[in-house]
This record gives sequence, C-alpha cells and structure tokens, in this order.
Amino acid sequence: MKAVILAGGYGTRISEETQLRPKPMIEIGEQPILWHVMNVYAQHGYREFIVCLGYKGNVIKEYFAHYHLFGSDVTFDFANSKNEFTVHNRYHDSWKVTLVDTGKETMTGGRIRRIRKYVGDEPFMLTYGDGLSDIDIEKLVEFHKAHGKLATVTAVQPMGRFGVLQLTPSREVQGFEEKPQGDGGWVSGGFFILQPEVFDLIDGDMTLWEKEPMSRLAASGQLMAYHHNGFWHPMDTLRDRNYLEDLWKSGKAPWKKKGEE
Repeated sequence: MKAVILAGGYGTRISEETQLRPKPMIEIGEQPILWHVMNVYAQHGYREFIVCLGYKGNVIKEYFAHYHLFGSDVTFDFANSKNEFTVHNRYHDSWKVTLVDTGKETMTGGRIRRIRKYVGDEPFMLTYGDGLSDIDIEKLVEFHKAHGKLATVTAVQPMGRFGVLQLTPSREVQGFEEKPQGDGGWVSGGFFILQPEVFDLIDGDMTLWEKEPMSRLAASGQLMAYHHNGFWHPMDTLRDRNYLEDLWKSGKAPWKKKGEE
C-alpha cells in the first residue's frame, strides 16, 4: 500500500520559516518534518511514497536528488575537469519516492485527484506533510480492512492550549492540569486509508478534500473513524515547531523509532 503525503501548501501560519522553503522542509532535529512523517510509515514497513508538491516543490526535489549524500562522507576531486566525487559509507533508506507536481494553487482534493495514475486501482494511505504521531499503522490498516468502507480517518484529541483549573463547587482551586489532552472532542488527524473509488468524489483542482469529498463519504455512510489516543501534534506555527524540536532533542519524541537519531 502506497502512502500519499500532501506537501504543497503555502504554510502561511508559519511564514517565518516558509519564505524560502515549503513547510514540510522545516527541520525537526537535522531532518525536515517530511522525513519524520515518512518514517512514521517506514517503521511499520510501508516504504513507497507519493509526495504531492506545490509551493516551492523544487526544494523537495533537490532534497531527494541529493539524499544519498546526507549522512555520508564525500570526497570531491577538483584536480581534473571531470569534477568527480566519491561517497563513502553510503547510507540510504529503502524507500521509493515519487514526487508529483500537483500545482501551486491546487487545493488538497485536487492534489489527491492529480496523483490517481500513480496510485492505480488499489487502496492507499494519505496524510499531511506537517503532522507527527506515534500511531500504529498496522492497527490502522487492520481497522480499515475490517469495516469494509471506502475511507478511514484517524480521529485524535489534540493537546489543549491552556492549563485547566480543577475547582470545587465553591470555587476553591483543588489542582491544576498543564495543557490536558483534548476536551472530549475528536478532530481529524490525517492518516487516512482510502479506497480508489474516492477519486470519483473529487470534482477538480479547487476541491478541498476536507469539505465536499469527506462530506459525501460521511453522508453515504462510507467514512469510519479510527480512534488514536496516543501522541499527535501538527506543526502549524513556530511555537509548534519549537515544541516538536524540544521533544526530538530530549530523546523522548513519541514518534521516534528505536535507534533513530
């Protein structure tokens, strides 16, 4: 099953970082968040990716074009006109990555529609290039196969922005909980699994996946929610980026696989 990643938006809410690069190329540690998202799938054995490009998509193409140089020692020989170089201790992930120009102004649904020929007539995974989770992909796949519907969305409860006071009826403060997870409501956390029939629910480039197609799926009883009670966090703002960076540097990032640096 291929994993499709939406990586073409402008990232306007984190414009401090997106003047020269697309949002999925903002680093967490020394790797772009796109790499971290791909590793969420790869650690469960799903290593074939289709990345939907848009705003500054060439930056992502250049990253993968030179991917084999990252993490390796390199000798450049400028003593002759060939300008040869040698890569030592070559390191690479066993991934297959297809990068697709899906249009600079195209909406999320339109981007999905444009990669139809690369997916083929088979189910596929879909997520955003700016959200991290410790989701168990295998359990997500099992859930999708078991219900037999056209689509599965991962439902999450994001961390609250503010701490919560625990009060008695007389307004005495009994305790304080720092940024509890959610308030009982569930939101879409991405990490979809979709049958190929969903392509027919997307009208064109200006279609938002989160509106008409998902509404049509829900109205026809074809959209199921997989509840993920673990870690999930998007990178919408600079504050989010710094939070994820701190988690990675602490060595306790929930999405980090064992032995990963």
